[in-house]
Amino acid sequence: MRNFKTIAIALLVAFGTTVATAQTKKVDVAKTKISWVGKKVTGAHEGTVSLKEGNLVFNGKKLTGGTFTVDMNSIQVTDLKADQGKEKLEGHLKADDFFGTEKFPTAKLNFTKVAAKQNGLYTVTADLTLKGITKPITFDITVNGNKATSALKIDRTKYDIKYGSGSFFDSLGDKAINDEFELAVELAF
Repeated sequence: MRNFKTIAIALLVAFGTTVATAQTKKVDVAKTKISWVGKKVTGAHEGTVSLKEGNLVFNGKKLTGGTFTVDMNSIQVTDLKADQGKEKLEGHLKADDFFGTEKFPTAKLNFTKVAAKQNGLYTVTADLTLKGITKPITFDITVNGNKATSALKIDRTKYDIKYGSGSFFDSLGDKAINDEFELAVELAF
């Protein structure tokens, strides 16, 4: 019985030490920027979307986790003006053809694995949930001081966003839209 108590105390001390060194840092959504680019045969559109909330988890200075919620209703087109169809495209991106923001107002990203590559650079595997569909994605993230940056590509068709996809529809010609869209993320915490 005494050995059991000794082992239990040792485990509690070890677990307590591990928990004490893990630190969750809240992302400053006002200073964070998420830019997107969607390409098509005849050009591209770009814009922004806002982070609703997010956290990065560190063990000492080493990144070990993260969770994020994106406000999909905040999606904006920045390369068009009102008289060029800005509102029309924003409405279409929020419609069921694309992100279906009425039914799915948020997207979520949860880190499942973080591997250090070199000083401040990590490869992250995460679960991304768009339109209620969760799929794994992998990307690199760089942490420098109280900022983190990443560039990633997401295949929208994996989340049932098939509008204008040449992978699913024939005879689209120059109206085809690339399956992948790009995100550039600048986090401040």
